[in-house]
Amino acid sequence: MVSVAAEDKTVLENLMQLYQYDFSDVRGYDVTPHGTCVYRFLDYYFTEDGREACFIRIDGTLAGFSMTRAVDQGVREVSEFFVLRRHRRLGAGRAAARLMFQRHPGPWALAFDSANHNAARFWPGVIAGVADGPVQCEERHPPDAAYSRSWFRFRIAAADEEAQHQPDVAVDGPLGDCQAARARAGTA
Repeated sequence: MVSVAAEDKTVLENLMQLYQYDFSDVRGYDVTPHGTCVYRFLDYYFTEDGREACFIRIDGTLAGFSMTRAVDQGVREVSEFFVLRRHRRLGAGRAAARLMFQRHPGPWALAFDSANHNAARFWPGVIAGVADGPVQCEERHPPDAAYSRSWFRFRIAAADEEAQHQPDVAVDGPLGDCQAARARAGTA
């Protein structure tokens, strides 16, 4: 996992086209009159402190990206995460997610749209494998949120803490879609 340099912003923007195309099934994104998708927060990853975009590479080949940002009270949030279809279901996404989390030990938040069935299968299992301690899950629905989403909050241990013990991971939160997501991931 390598931070995206300003001179590689166009590469990230190109990958974002593929990501948004994949995500259009969930969010119903439309393209511009020029046939492209626009990610309105892209520039912030090159101008604002606390934001980080990284390329995911497999054997030196570009395979996706992760985008995270610092939010309130020292919490880091996964903004976007994308692995090219060719590399999915081979463990590349799990390995990349683990590296992404390890870059910033401490509290994390991650949300995915309830309609994103791939995310519902992927993230609960990944989080259960990396979290140090309890995992909180809650559902947010309109009007309290733009989309129905599952939110996970958890902590990542620093490398030296991780080596000292194997955490007991428990998933806490209201029943419903969070539990269904965990069940699909085999983490319920």
